[in-house]
Amino acid sequence: MQLPPKVTARAFERLAEIGAAEQGRALRIAVEGGGCSGFQYEIALDEPKSDDLVLEGLGQKVVVDEISLPFLENAVIDFTEELIGARFTIDNPNASSSCGCGTSFSM
Repeated sequence: MQLPPKVTARAFERLAEIGAAEQGRALRIAVEGGGCSGFQYEIALDEPKSDDLVLEGLGQKVVVDEISLPFLENAVIDFTEELIGARFTIDNPNASSSCGCGTSFSM
């Protein structure tokens, strides 16, 4: 049985701060081929599609397309603020290695 990704309260709070739902948008998390390590995350505000997995919290949505879903099984989507900047992050237990850029990984 496939476990869907989880979204932290901090990530939903950030989406609420930027008013994503009010704009009719959700945070889209997708996995595409490429990047330094073979796969890369695409993270963007986008309109939900009918076949997306929708994760909801605090009136906000995070969506994942069905092709990306197996790559994100049991991953944790978070938002972090560090000295180098603020960004959405993905802690993916399926990734065997990742690149220093933070958006590329291998399986």
